Amino acid sequence: MKKDTIYIFLIPSLIGFLIFFLIPFVGSLYYAYNVDGRFSLYNFVNTLQNEAFQLALKNTLLFLLICVPLNMILPLLVAIAVKSIGEQSRLFRLAYISPLVVPVASVAIFWSIRFAPGGTVGRMLGILGIPEIDFLHSGWAVFVVALIYLWKNLGYMMVLYLAGLSEVPGSYYESASMDGAGAIQTFRKITLPCLRPTIFFVLVMSVVNCFKVFREMFLITGAYPDESVYMLQHYMNNMFRSTDYGRLTSAAFIITAIITIFLIFMFRLNHRAQRRLGR
Repeated sequence: MKKDTIYIFLIPSLIGFLIFFLIPFVGSLYYAYNVDGRFSLYNFVNTLQNEAFQLALKNTLLFLLICVPLNMILPLLVAIAVKSIGEQSRLFRLAYISPLVVPVASVAIFWSIRFAPGGTVGRMLGILGIPEIDFLHSGWAVFVVALIYLWKNLGYMMVLYLAGLSEVPGSYYESASMDGAGAIQTFRKITLPCLRPTIFFVLVMSVVNCFKVFREMFLITGAYPDESVYMLQHYMNNMFRSTDYGRLTSAAFIITAIITIFLIFMFRLNHRAQRRLGR
């Protein structure tokens, strides 16, 4: 009877998985590999040779190289600083977490006002005698988007690091202090090794969240932004609007393959590191 009850509760989830994941996945396979009623890799070859896709892929990889390391280092430094404050750090934690609950439209309006021509940043530059820069429609746009990404994700990653730091036994630091270890040695030999699982999780989440910044970017810069911030999400959105499902699905599978290979590589590195640490 208990097994039957479990199956009853699983049915809604299975139906949702079937409707929203499995059936669309099978349909996307059809659009990706079907060309004039026959199996072909034309859509994949055509997508890889497309200049817009190449630009979007290059910009996305560059955005990852800029944002992922910063999103791993800055929250760690903030978490260490917040943890050192102790019980009085609640206000700081709230301030860093608050961007997570701000609606996307509000985020777009806030940053548009700051970086639009004649906005807050432009006026500050004018006071300093620096000519006004159109941040949102020039090569500076990628740095604006990176700033939005870090601002929105720093609090969440900080909480993850705080959870990891709370698991480090205090006796380790006491032993290191008695042995005369400095702050840098303690950080390298104790904090970083104990935070290895947390760092790995933050890395994965940072990569995933890079693909979620499209909403703010789209609201601020539109469907056809400056070339420096034309990402894979823009390319796929434009293919969807033009009903070019062949290129859309083939691009989706190429992106999925890249992310999957990256995650497999990182999981293997993490597994090897854990084995060495265990020894």
